[in-house]
Amino acid sequence: MNAIPIKICGLTRAQDVKDAVAAGANAIGFVLYPASPRYVTPEQAAELAALLPAFVTPVLLFVNATAADIERAAKAVPGAWLQFHGDESPDFCQEVAQSLGRRWIRVARIPKETPEGAAGFDLLKYAIAYSQAHALLLDTLVDAYGGSGSTFNWSQLPTNVNAHLVLSGGLTSANVADGIRAVHTRGLSLAVDVSSGVESAKGIKDADKIRAFVAAVRNTELAL
Repeated sequence: MNAIPIKICGLTRAQDVKDAVAAGANAIGFVLYPASPRYVTPEQAAELAALLPAFVTPVLLFVNATAADIERAAKAVPGAWLQFHGDESPDFCQEVAQSLGRRWIRVARIPKETPEGAAGFDLLKYAIAYSQAHALLLDTLVDAYGGSGSTFNWSQLPTNVNAHLVLSGGLTSANVADGIRAVHTRGLSLAVDVSSGVESAKGIKDADKIRAFVAAVRNTELAL
């Protein structure tokens, strides 16, 4: 199959950006959510994004931000995709992204604790509601916003999702192969997203873990 795009999210330091790029990441995520331990200001995101070479995409993560705050951050980081991780409606996401001329990702927060797990979340209906999103990022529903650090039951996802999918939620170099094998045929395409799985502390990435994660993805896609 084609190479699986890899997004590394929650970067706060220049060295971590350089390490992620050197390892082969395709996209770098910056958290514009003040309550997150990985929060960066729009100005910090702009400085970090300026380190990115051609064809590595910056992504700005928002949680229930105002249109004005999103516009401010987006203007600071030209070419960035927008990632909506809160309770934003389809109309809000599309109107803001369209006004800024940006592509956007919608996060689907999938239950873990219910007996039926992923089967208790109607991803097919969600994909219809957010059909104008360029991808749906599948994360695990937890109390806090902005990243779960835990997995959901991948095998219970529907097999025919009419959307490009980004698998997230508790991925590490040890389990990403299983996640890819479980999900890669369930949508139009598959990418993966990692944050806590390549950290030594919240917001502090580990170069060795980044390299191991990328290697695990690349080795898995060769076997599909």
